[in-house]
Amino acid sequence: MNEVKRHWTKWLYWFVFAVAVIAVYKTLDSFGEILDFIKKFLEILAPFLAGTLIAYLFYIPSRNIEGWIRKCKVNIITNKARGLSIFVVYVIALILIIITVNVILPVILNSVMDLTSNLQGYYTKAVEKLNTLPENSPLRGDVLTGAVDSLRNIDLTQYINASDITNYAKGILSVANSIFNIFVALVVSIYILAERKEILIFIKKVSAAMFNQKISRNLGKYFNSTNQIFFRFLASQLLDAIVVGILITIGFSIMGIKYAPLLGFIIGLFNMIPYFGSIIAIAISSLITLISGGLSQMIWMIIVSVVIQQVDANIINPKILGNSLKVSPLIIIAAVTIGGAYFGVVGMFLAVPVAAALKIVIMDYIDYRLRQKKAKKETV
Repeated sequence: MNEVKRHWTKWLYWFVFAVAVIAVYKTLDSFGEILDFIKKFLEILAPFLAGTLIAYLFYIPSRNIEGWIRKCKVNIITNKARGLSIFVVYVIALILIIITVNVILPVILNSVMDLTSNLQGYYTKAVEKLNTLPENSPLRGDVLTGAVDSLRNIDLTQYINASDITNYAKGILSVANSIFNIFVALVVSIYILAERKEILIFIKKVSAAMFNQKISRNLGKYFNSTNQIFFRFLASQLLDAIVVGILITIGFSIMGIKYAPLLGFIIGLFNMIPYFGSIIAIAISSLITLISGGLSQMIWMIIVSVVIQQVDANIINPKILGNSLKVSPLIIIAAVTIGGAYFGVVGMFLAVPVAAALKIVIMDYIDYRLRQKKAKKETV
């Protein structure tokens, strides 16, 4: 009887193995169809995912504004605190978008268009100055001369011009942001914010049903800690970037440096990336200033940039960000390097809050293991 059972078990094993091989083969054979299905499904879910992302980004601002409104002693206002907080958050976001599109963006685009249209002239001037240098000048080395010669026939205006930028923008808007998808995303985000308490209660119930009490409690703690770290870092870095960009723009404008708004935008934007961002931004700005204003302007641009960066690093940024992240500079450098290597600029930007969140989990685990060892020693 046992031998018959082993015989059938053996044949059942090989049958299941053969079915699995066929299933894998069929899956790989129709891999394109599966990818098309997944792509179509994600396109359908896109407005809902976008709405969820918007609600997530607006969650803490909306919660804080709701807390301020509830402090009001007028009952008719406090009873509508959640709805009013959502309305205020979306009005603020709309105002910021309008200011960006109508005030900031045109200035930056004008600088970009002017730079690209005059690039050939800047190149010609650079070649003329290079040719006037003495033969033994280090600036007339083979490397620099070869680099200049390789740029001789490059004309970026054929790649970047006003009509092309407009067409690119229209294409992006028509593909990714149709009116219906935007409307659905906004509606979904508003409903999520309005029912955020009920959603959080449901998530806690699911967590409690799937895991034991300790794991469920830790998941909630880490979720809240990660949210606080991410939002504080995002808000502080964005505010710091705006302050640095404005200071750079004002300083460069006073000095008469060309394309001051564009350089201020570049330095402010890259300043959101710790350590490496300022280096990248100053390198790009130095190149633009060198070809548009000459060597002396570039030197002064670097000096002003370094001074403002030092003021930001030692005064402005600590005041805005504080010590909430409590992450070692060595860990930040390693995190930004790894994040940039795998995920580019976005990875460099998000590396710091991710590292801070991982630090909390790792330190809690280390403390837990130390407590376990201590308890074991005391028992022995």
